[in-house]
Amino acid sequence: MAIRGGSENFVGGQPPSLSGSVLHTRVSLFREWCSGYSREMPNTQPAGYIAIPPTGKGSPVLVLHAWWGLNDTMKALCTRLAESGFVTFAPDLYHGKVADNIADAKILCNALDANQAKVDIADAARFLNERAGQAGHGLAVIGFSLGAYFALDLSVADPEHIRSVVVFYGTGPDDFSGSRADYLGHFAETDEFEPQSSVDNLEAALRRAGRPVTFHSYKGTGHWFFEPDRSQAFNQAAASLAWDRTLAFLRRSQG
Repeated sequence: MAIRGGSENFVGGQPPSLSGSVLHTRVSLFREWCSGYSREMPNTQPAGYIAIPPTGKGSPVLVLHAWWGLNDTMKALCTRLAESGFVTFAPDLYHGKVADNIADAKILCNALDANQAKVDIADAARFLNERAGQAGHGLAVIGFSLGAYFALDLSVADPEHIRSVVVFYGTGPDDFSGSRADYLGHFAETDEFEPQSSVDNLEAALRRAGRPVTFHSYKGTGHWFFEPDRSQAFNQAAASLAWDRTLAFLRRSQG
């Protein structure tokens, strides 16, 4: 899949192979996969990382990783969310592969099969809802850049189950007319990978669909400002504020 200027974001905010009628067909298929919430949950945990609160229960939060893969930063985020009372699961869309530099991340992202990724995400969502004891109820999704695209897409493909969406420096589809979710977005002030025009278009699309949406821009930040392993981009003050806003949003929307 094509990468724009080295970005983890697909050209035009979505994989080229998912445009037009093909996108409609695949979204329809994805709805069928997501309808599996009513089926028996997988016998084993899908590939990924799960974190359980000390109480053993909590509202479910699905975490979708950036183009680096399911690295220690994403696992640490899952643990923090669990410590805050959420049953959290992050599917491994790369199935064991992790990149620590842009060149390798681009290779992994280009090799990603979007169809298979959506199947994996649907399985992960079903597993998480069952594990959290909330089958048939809603869950929250948090996506980072590449993961943000899939999080936004999931909210459109499975409106029956996705209640809230948090995106970090990533955009996606432009038609949210079928969504029932609330949205929170965290974006960098200066982002070479996610132009402000894409952020503005996403916000406008959500508002056209009548969805509750709050987007924040963090002064003096760039792409990956929330991720501490990206030492040149990480911004502690912005990351802390984004974390606090995310927790408040999840508690309000999932409570």
